[in-house]
Amino acid sequence: MKDPLEAAALQIIKALGEDPRREGLLKTPGRAARALREITSGYNADIDKVFNGAFFKVNCREMVIVKDIAFYSLCEHHMLPFFGKAHVAYIPSGRVVGLSKIPRLVETFARRLQVQERLTQEIAATLYKVLKPRGVGVVLEAEHLCVSMRGVRNETSSAITSSMLGTFQSDNRVREEFLNLIKKQ
Repeated sequence: MKDPLEAAALQIIKALGEDPRREGLLKTPGRAARALREITSGYNADIDKVFNGAFFKVNCREMVIVKDIAFYSLCEHHMLPFFGKAHVAYIPSGRVVGLSKIPRLVETFARRLQVQERLTQEIAATLYKVLKPRGVGVVLEAEHLCVSMRGVRNETSSAITSSMLGTFQSDNRVREEFLNLIKKQ
């Protein structure tokens, strides 16, 4: 077995006391390796390619929000999934980005071993750096299987994190407008 991820998956199966020659497990190491590569593909992403030059000069100075962006990630502490919705807003300063690029940015950082707090900050900081808007606000709401399936086994809790930059950090009215607009109706 040349693929180190496939070999590791085989070792996990054996360490669990399972028979890797059992019919249902014969191809599991290869499938597990491919799945893990897919769900951690954000390590190989080029941020410039994520945005793909989709910046446009627009005389817009009002808030732009893309909300309810579904994302899936892996907790770096237990390598168990966490998933939820991202809400991303910015106030342009002479240019906007194609709306589809914001979910792509979320997906890029989510497809890594993560903690929700850093994921939130990476999305906000990258959008702020690349777009140079007046401000950026990001809120993530997620369920963590490491909380619901193990340890405390709390199936009803969720985690909410935020990162506010520029006017979202310095102007309470801007922050409140964003938070009110993303509330569930």
